[in-house]
Amino acid sequence: MGNKRDSQLKRWIEIFIVTLRLGLTSFGGPIAHLGYFHEEYVERRKWLDEKSYLDLVALSQFLPGPASSQTGIGIGVMRGGVVGGIIAFLGFSLPSAIALMIFATFLTTFGIEDSAAIKGLQVVAVAVVAKAVLGMAEKSTPNLRTKLIALFALLVTLLWQTAYAQIIAILLAGVVGLILFKATDKQTNQSTSEFPISHRVGYICLTLFFGFLMGLPILSGMVDLPWLTLFDSFYRSGSLVFGGGHVVLPLLEQEIVTAGWLTQQEFLTGFGATQAVPGPLFTFVAYIGAIINGWLGGFLSFLAIYLPAILLIIGVLPFWEALRNKPKIKGALIGVNASVVGILISALYTPIWTNAVQTTTDFALVAILFSMLAFLKLPSWSVVIAGIIGGLILF
Repeated sequence: MGNKRDSQLKRWIEIFIVTLRLGLTSFGGPIAHLGYFHEEYVERRKWLDEKSYLDLVALSQFLPGPASSQTGIGIGVMRGGVVGGIIAFLGFSLPSAIALMIFATFLTTFGIEDSAAIKGLQVVAVAVVAKAVLGMAEKSTPNLRTKLIALFALLVTLLWQTAYAQIIAILLAGVVGLILFKATDKQTNQSTSEFPISHRVGYICLTLFFGFLMGLPILSGMVDLPWLTLFDSFYRSGSLVFGGGHVVLPLLEQEIVTAGWLTQQEFLTGFGATQAVPGPLFTFVAYIGAIINGWLGGFLSFLAIYLPAILLIIGVLPFWEALRNKPKIKGALIGVNASVVGILISALYTPIWTNAVQTTTDFALVAILFSMLAFLKLPSWSVVIAGIIGGLILF
């Protein structure tokens, strides 16, 4: 018994060390993170095979929340159970969350919101999201039908500026995908793998997920506590957004800027700074929380937006084996992924482009930074440095 516990403890320590190293070095956003995971977990350490990894990525893309983080949590679960999944999440996500809270503290302490360097960071955000749009469009909209789904999502989210627009666009795209692509992937090889989670644990996590989603708005309406309102806003955002950190931007903008908790400039400054740190983009909320209420607000926001992702991936994994090979599920996923492209284009235009690009000089810097990312294939951190230097020179 003791040997088994020691072996489990060593495995958990191994998971934390490996994920912490990835959390400290994984620049480039969710698509790049999935590449890092494949190299580390599939090719180098062989914690799972190629097909199981791709299926796990597909599940994470289908669920709301940060796809790369949920994939990492799922791998942690496969390696070390529920505890392994939580450890994998903390190792990968905490470094960037702490870095962004330090940045928020520096920003509010020294009042550098209007500096030229910060303007450069806002322009960086334009280039990064533009690159993300192209990358996702190539993979998620390969034919006319998927392009039309993306156009529909773009029009809905662009012309109907509410927090519910992208949710409705995604749900309708999933239904359309279910109808149009129901015969897709019938010939795909079936895949099997084991997840060390019981159905009971899955039911508990899913019950908690929906319980918080429905109960928090009611509770925050009954009890006037600012931290509870903040937790509710971020939990709802984490529960209802598809497509990762870039897509959470418009939803958070509606929740945070419209409510008057942050200015538009503070919001875009933080998003630009997020590109300078490794790890998942969802940790952007730690910056927001720290601006609103210091380090306590940062950690509370960080927990709130990731809690639904953790509950969902752990809750669904026990049932994934029976669902993953159904063509209808894959068809809906095609529609959802196409709609994410449209939402990204909408987010690129407003609020990112409309606030950061106002002169020909701004556009010139965007063109340079985008070329560094898309054509020269330079890492994100180097583009961030270039953006800051460009801001200091040009602004």
